[in-house]
Amino acid sequence: MNKKELGLGLLLVVISVITGMINPAFLSVVNLLNMANLIGLFGVFALGEGLVIITGGIDLSLGSMFALLGVVFVDLLTTYQVPWPLALLAVLLGGLVLGAIQGVLITRLKMQPFIVTLCGLLIYRGAARYYTTDSTRGFGYGDEAATLSNIASGHVAGIPNTFILLIVLAFVLSVVLHRSVYGRWLYAVGKNEEAARFSGINTNMVIATAYIISGGLAGVATVLFVFYTNSVSPSSFGNFYELYAIAAAVLGGCSLRGGEGSILGIVLGTALLQVLQNLVNILGIPNSLNFAVMGTVILIGVLADQQLQERRRRKQALAGIARTAPRSTPVQGQPGAPPRGVDALPARTGDQV
Repeated sequence: MNKKELGLGLLLVVISVITGMINPAFLSVVNLLNMANLIGLFGVFALGEGLVIITGGIDLSLGSMFALLGVVFVDLLTTYQVPWPLALLAVLLGGLVLGAIQGVLITRLKMQPFIVTLCGLLIYRGAARYYTTDSTRGFGYGDEAATLSNIASGHVAGIPNTFILLIVLAFVLSVVLHRSVYGRWLYAVGKNEEAARFSGINTNMVIATAYIISGGLAGVATVLFVFYTNSVSPSSFGNFYELYAIAAAVLGGCSLRGGEGSILGIVLGTALLQVLQNLVNILGIPNSLNFAVMGTVILIGVLADQQLQERRRRKQALAGIARTAPRSTPVQGQPGAPPRGVDALPARTGDQV
């Protein structure tokens, strides 16, 4: 745990204690378990967004991807009576394919990630609304995929399965990011893509796989959210969820410039964001200001990153000046000055002509 993660953890504890003092119900078991469930739901796809941001990119299409994959998933189970393992596999593959398409457009056609994923946001949402004629899809009162529903919304020893899944995914991705060559490539590409390419790294592969992983995790999160809401409205399902992911990643220490961030930081950022939203509700602030809170969080995170970058540049500049500054020559008569006269001449060796 580095200083940034430690500071974020302490901030999370302090805000939780203050919120608990304002309203003791915040620290109740029921509320804590509910928050753990929400942290798991939002944390799963925030991890994917964080990987993309570390490469220097951004994914604005996640919320609309949820809508498209969500209506397809519900229709596969209810309308076409597809067995839930196949429906689950189809949604996961769908997320991977959508992520791969975006990755190819960014790496092969050299399009800007902002433009590609913004177009994805519009296209996926529009496709979901067209496919359903803008009508809500849901499970009704049937027992479609009861086994999968119990897994997605169940508990183990009182702990929500969504939170357990987040911990497992965070552990796996932490090993990948911090203990593997691929993880070092991600950081290298985010720091300087051109330098990484000249050093022999397949930068196109690294960037594309980051978007593929993000799409796959979006597919997982889609299934979890479908069973959490029990219905999918193509016009509102997943609205602005990409902002939650970006806010959690930035709050967790991911720099929008790329090359910085950690899995633990993203998880802590997700938790802190949920605590802040809970605090907003406890203080009686209207829910309509939730997006204002997220915008403020992103702004503060970007400003903090900018200040840290500026401070780091100043330190590097001062260190460079100190290394290249000429050393002063000792003056005659001072300690360390060379002696004067014949004795100061270099000793001669060998025969002289």
